[in-house]
Amino acid sequence: MEIGVHPSTVTREIQRNRNKYGQYVHTIAQQKCDSRKHSTLGNHRKSALLWWRVEQMIKDEDWSPRQISGVLAKEGVHICAQTIYNHVHADETGELAKHMPHELRYRRRQKKLRPTKTTSIPNRTSIHERPVEADGKRFGDWEMDLIVDGYKHVILTLVERSTNMLMMEKLPYGKKAVPVAKTVVRLLMPYRETVKTITTDNGTEFAAHQLITKGLRMKGKEDVIVYFADSYSSWQKGCIENTNKLIRKYIPKHANFNRFSDETIRQIQYKLNKRPREKLNFFTPLFCFSKHFY
Repeated sequence: MEIGVHPSTVTREIQRNRNKYGQYVHTIAQQKCDSRKHSTLGNHRKSALLWWRVEQMIKDEDWSPRQISGVLAKEGVHICAQTIYNHVHADETGELAKHMPHELRYRRRQKKLRPTKTTSIPNRTSIHERPVEADGKRFGDWEMDLIVDGYKHVILTLVERSTNMLMMEKLPYGKKAVPVAKTVVRLLMPYRETVKTITTDNGTEFAAHQLITKGLRMKGKEDVIVYFADSYSSWQKGCIENTNKLIRKYIPKHANFNRFSDETIRQIQYKLNKRPREKLNFFTPLFCFSKHFY
């Protein structure tokens, strides 16, 4: 007690650092301590160059710490996601936090279970009739949705579920069902040989879903059916919902879509498709999607 620590602390120190004769010599104990510290990869002080790279990935690409950690690991560079989070929290300027998912602000809302409401969509096919193979793992299953601003301007979003490949486009005719269907067919036409299913919600903007089926029809291939999720069950099309949240990072909820040019929309699409994903072993959606065609 004379040195101000608990007896068990002294006992552990002696057991860990005594020499081969069972004696405790402070110089040898210090050498053992230094050796342990430097032999542990995670305890190495990260270089300024590495932190510069990490900050560039955050500021320029809006990558999450998990994505940065995964990409660097493929290069043989060890840095855990929590270490990057600690670095972001220690940034007094708050600049790094602005580029984090949800800007490090999280909230969970409790959702009430509600019955599926009656819809006015003709010949609607329920998601419960969708093939079990469309589980998000096979290639060719898509989800679609609309993002709408306060001025009734609309952006169509389409995501291939297995690769997270995103397609998005502003719609000059708003939420009119027939133009929406024609745009979906035009965007998916180059890949229609691989398209198997499309899943969406019960918005009347998708009431012309049979035009999508007809437009993507190919001889000798099963029709592409549009399946509709249950009402108030956004989790049934979670891929497109999560993607829309990423888009909102660049197009805020209260923004006027007319302020975003078609070129800007394409740049946002490209940036998200070049973002590495953990589910893809930190490859990008663009890379994984392209492998099915080249």
